[in-house]
Amino acid sequence: MTDSRPARIWSLVAAQAARHGGPVSAADACQAAVAAVEVTGAWLIAARGAEAGHLMRVTDKPSELLAELQVTLGEGPDLDAAASGGPVLASDLDETEAVRRWPAFAPAARLAGAAAIFAFPLQLGAIRTGVMGLYRVRSGPLTAYQLGDALTFADTATLLLLDAQDQAAGGATGPPGAGPGGQPADLTRNRAEIDQATGMLTEQLGVGIAEAFLRLRAYAYAHDRGLSDLARDIVARRLRLSPDSDPREDAQA
Repeated sequence: MTDSRPARIWSLVAAQAARHGGPVSAADACQAAVAAVEVTGAWLIAARGAEAGHLMRVTDKPSELLAELQVTLGEGPDLDAAASGGPVLASDLDETEAVRRWPAFAPAARLAGAAAIFAFPLQLGAIRTGVMGLYRVRSGPLTAYQLGDALTFADTATLLLLDAQDQAAGGATGPPGAGPGGQPADLTRNRAEIDQATGMLTEQLGVGIAEAFLRLRAYAYAHDRGLSDLARDIVARRLRLSPDSDPREDAQA
């Protein structure tokens, strides 16, 4: 045994996996980071290359809302971390700089209960696999020790996520009721519904996948709805979007 930081972090991640009796996964790294880094909650977003990311793990409802808000609004620490390849540390979302940088997301995040957000890209060299986000209900920066731990948790999550993707590509399956990398079944369904709704919109609106997803986001923003909830209505055909209409004018079926 060694008292090095990576070894200590790995032991915490392994202990988290032991609590649910499954294999160690990237989701366990996300969950274990909450107590170790002393934050309120966390989320893990997985993505391959430039594709839109999807939630793999949330530790509480505000975490899910904060992650989804960034996708809906098209701005936030996660997107900046993914684009830059470096951590984005917003220690006070009420600060002028945070509001200037994310004019829609910063006030929405405050309403959701977050006072500080810290986003870490999941990457290995040129390979980027997603983002790990942490939030606190109080403002204030991470200490140097906490930041070091958070970076190590992100590195650990990256390796575990890459391993899960390799297994998925080889046809391996996870434990019953879980998705790749320990992804909860409900988040797996949410992602599937969003993808299915986007596909349906390509037919309804006569546009490509990227434009259809933008319309989905625009409607969610205009009507103050979550993407997964909105996608569920579209898939169930309770809602149909019309070509060339204002997102605020699309009506229930």
